[in-house]
Amino acid sequence: MVDRPSVEVHWHNHAVSRQQREQQRGHAGCVVWLTGLSACGKSTVANLVDHKLHSMGVSSYVLDGDNIRHGLNASPEMLRQTHGEEFAKRFGLGFSAQDREENIRRIGAVAKLFCDAGLIAITAFISPYRIDRDRVRATLAPGDFVEVFVDAPLEVCESRDPKGLYKKARAGQLKGFTGIDDPYEPPLNPELVLDAANNPPEVLADQVIQYLRQVGKLGTK
Repeated sequence: MVDRPSVEVHWHNHAVSRQQREQQRGHAGCVVWLTGLSACGKSTVANLVDHKLHSMGVSSYVLDGDNIRHGLNASPEMLRQTHGEEFAKRFGLGFSAQDREENIRRIGAVAKLFCDAGLIAITAFISPYRIDRDRVRATLAPGDFVEVFVDAPLEVCESRDPKGLYKKARAGQLKGFTGIDDPYEPPLNPELVLDAANNPPEVLADQVIQYLRQVGKLGTK
């Protein structure tokens, strides 16, 4: 006897294919995955890219780390207020290595759905561990995962510190903070590296747009 799951899950093909959606929009879907230390400029660049693509008539959407933590990947503290203690324990995500892994897995799954719908999904997450980013890449077709390393040294990010997070981490008020007492593993072979220490966000956003155009993701746009 072979054990079978109590509920069998099957993938259902859509009546409208990805190719048809991309033909209608005039551009390809993909995932632009921005990674880097806190305060390196990921969210700023992501939103500038989104704005520029929108002005070009390209369908795109930003999945931002802080915004996602308000809903899909809410913390136990937030879920406790809305869904109760037991639900918060089961489904809330903190910032442990295990929770960060699940955070990225969920985001990768959502980004893939956007990509399959023919949109350009732009993510802005620290996503500190290579294995988590590589797992997301493995779920996508070749060329659909565009890893963008927003490269700014720790001292530069710490000097910016718009949320005061580095200051709290140095004071011991935040544990497991990336770059201070938790590691950040930079990409080894990213599709694009942005020098965020020596270039303004506008220039970095233009470099992302240029790359997408070069690899044919923007089609006729």
